[in-house]
Amino acid sequence: MKQLGLIGYPLGHSFSKKYFTQKFENQGISDEWAYELFSIDSIQKLPEILRGGKNKLVGLNVTIPYKTAVMPFLDAIDADAAAVGAVNCIDIKWNENTGRPYLTGHNTDILGFEKSLLNLLGGSVPKGLKGLILGTGGAGKAVAYVLTKQNIPFKYVSRAGSGAVLSYDDLDKNVMNTHRLIVNSTPLGTMPNTEGVAPLPFECIDNQNFIFDLIYNPEQTQLMKLGEERGAKVANGLEMLIEQAECGWQIWNKRNDG
Repeated sequence: MKQLGLIGYPLGHSFSKKYFTQKFENQGISDEWAYELFSIDSIQKLPEILRGGKNKLVGLNVTIPYKTAVMPFLDAIDADAAAVGAVNCIDIKWNENTGRPYLTGHNTDILGFEKSLLNLLGGSVPKGLKGLILGTGGAGKAVAYVLTKQNIPFKYVSRAGSGAVLSYDDLDKNVMNTHRLIVNSTPLGTMPNTEGVAPLPFECIDNQNFIFDLIYNPEQTQLMKLGEERGAKVANGLEMLIEQAECGWQIWNKRNDG
């Protein structure tokens, strides 16, 4: 049995376990692969997880709040993850002689967000597009990396604002009209607090806007609803999650089959 898992805290609404369990059943490989949740209140418990399983782990997903904190525990980090400063996928290779794991960090959020973003934009980046990233935490790092890669200038927005980071009070008509892409990287609006929404000047949003909410539960967030009512094109984080999950599967499955 090949064991995969997810580390984070809390893990009450995990997408990954449900997705991979269903995938294994659909492909008739549930007797070969398993996926478990490891809800840990400290990243210091990671070595215990690696040692404690009946079946040696061959891969892990990483979610809040450990995408950055996990990095010092890894033996190698690929170039994209290092550039972003966050890891959400770990490939685990065991040394049969020493019995020790070799951990390689990846960031599959990058590919997942990029594919989903381009779909929202109609396949290519509109000329002159600029973006606003709501939130300055780890979730926005992959977003910022992709926007830079796609030559989309952006500004961060937070409640406090400081230096180059805008506050919500700074979002006047001029800023909104010149920054047509809005990406929410905060947890505002996620289950169970579905009424949460960033305090944007929604009167400035129209059919020239693109709103990407990284949240996938609920399917339509309050941010998406309010944006759509103003004519904006909107997307949630579900497609991004599926894409990043499949990217992780390729990393784990290719190495284990090869």
